[in-house]
Amino acid sequence: MQPIKKNSIVKDFASLGIKDSFIKGLDELGIKVPTEIQEQVIPILLKENTDLVGQAQTGTGKTAAYGLPLLAKVDPSIHLPQVLVLCPTRELSKQVAKQLFKFTKYTDKIFAEAVYGGEKIDKQIIALRRPTHIVVATPGRLIDLVKRKAVDIRQVHTVVMDEADEMLSMGFKKELDEILTMLSSVENKWLFSATLPQGIKQIINTHIRDGAYRIQVSGKNVVNQNIKHQYIQCEKTDKHLVLFQLLRNQKDKRGIIFCKTKAVTRTLTKQLIAKNFAADCIHGDLLQKERNKAMRAFKNEKVQFLVATDLAARGIDVQDLAFIYHYQLPDQVDYYTHRSGRTARAGKEGVSLCLITKNEMRELKKLENSLNIKFKQQW
Repeated sequence: MQPIKKNSIVKDFASLGIKDSFIKGLDELGIKVPTEIQEQVIPILLKENTDLVGQAQTGTGKTAAYGLPLLAKVDPSIHLPQVLVLCPTRELSKQVAKQLFKFTKYTDKIFAEAVYGGEKIDKQIIALRRPTHIVVATPGRLIDLVKRKAVDIRQVHTVVMDEADEMLSMGFKKELDEILTMLSSVENKWLFSATLPQGIKQIINTHIRDGAYRIQVSGKNVVNQNIKHQYIQCEKTDKHLVLFQLLRNQKDKRGIIFCKTKAVTRTLTKQLIAKNFAADCIHGDLLQKERNKAMRAFKNEKVQFLVATDLAARGIDVQDLAFIYHYQLPDQVDYYTHRSGRTARAGKEGVSLCLITKNEMRELKKLENSLNIKFKQQW
């Protein structure tokens, strides 16, 4: 692979090669200065057909980093899918499709369709009959649609794997291998991941061409430098009381509270509501319409605090979240990176605070050593 050194500072998207029509759309979204990953990735992907591996945490602008170049490669006159974007969750799939649509406000019409499990497949088959240039999909649902001949992938020239490590952690390695094998001859394969566990390295070695570009931003462990990492030590039976006090001190600030299990997520949400906190939850046992309802309420600021499990919360992109609280520590180091990445987005600052018992101090030290961060005790 070709490692890329950081270029000199780029002040705007025009100097990266982005067309004025896209820049106008970016301006309306308040996106004016390229992030590090955008600065490094966009010129490469615009210049040539190539494979690329990009390592960057959530909240660094990966969607625009690959989205703007892939939009530039789409021919709007060809009303068949030309790009596949693979995502781990329905939430991220919908978010990516919506973002791509916003980028094209002042360009020729380019249509993206999000397809994912948990929704009636017949409805998605009907949607795909409309002109569709980009399919944003979870791996399992895409394979189902291909087998039903509901999506034509013969014109696909670009495959993007977004949050690839999470797709593996959700058990999609077999599906990824199948999809990438079907599309082995495509001109562009772009893989983006916050971390590169062994399973991702196997995907790279099997499906990414030798000589592919390799870009890594924000240092060795790609943890957002604008996040303050903190902890409070307390008894397990007192965690909910400490949390109540923390939330009362937040006034109008908003954030997400992460739990490890669905049962704790449900129980904690009920406790918060009983104490008159504006709270709701998302977890794997909820129906899709229930998850959508909770997310709409959170995004529309009708709900101040969202309680979530790791997998259910993947792909959440809500602006101006001040904090992430870890009511339970995650099972995997990678999950801490993804959890904390929900705050301090788009160059802003945020807090990631863990509620731990004395026995969990060892787990905190593991996070410090693995991610090259330092936790500061509060209280």
